[in-house]
Amino acid sequence: MPLSRYVVLTLVVALMAALSLPGQAQTPAPVQPQAQTPAAAPAKAPATAPAPSGKVACGPDHTILYKRAVALLPIAEKKLNARYTAEAKALLKEANALFSILTKECGPAQKERLLSPKEEQQEAINQKLAADELAQANRLEKSAEEKFKKAEKLEATQPEMYYKLMKEVKEESEQAQKRSIKSEIYALRNLEMVFRFLAP
Repeated sequence: MPLSRYVVLTLVVALMAALSLPGQAQTPAPVQPQAQTPAAAPAKAPATAPAPSGKVACGPDHTILYKRAVALLPIAEKKLNARYTAEAKALLKEANALFSILTKECGPAQKERLLSPKEEQQEAINQKLAADELAQANRLEKSAEEKFKKAEKLEATQPEMYYKLMKEVKEESEQAQKRSIKSEIYALRNLEMVFRFLAP
């Protein structure tokens, strides 16, 4: 039996926060397709849900947060493609924080909204791409660690091999970080789709 979408969203946001920290390329895949199987029938939820006692209602302010989070994703992707990794990470960290607020405060309203078949298909694609990118990041990170250990042993006796290996370590570490960030982008794209009912 699939997990409720609200529980899954909470887990995704928490894992995305972990991915935002440096040196976390080896974090397990933030999304698992079998855990996020959405219901099949398309339906629309109201843009505003009544707030449970003592909790914030999901309303117009959340639409502003949603628009801001969604706008950050293509900018982060462009920065990443232009090799401005630190800027891309900062933008994704902000987007993740905004989606965290939406998950916390609009989760009850979102639970009632079912994805359309087309959205379900896109969600599955994004989940697979996120998992693939993270698997590649983990592989590259492991390779870089092994080469670093090997280079340390050769520093005194084979300086040429040491510098060659260290260059490869740097390249693989950068690729691992880039792939980890791409994985996060795909996961956040799913949150963008899930909270689309907040779009004006």
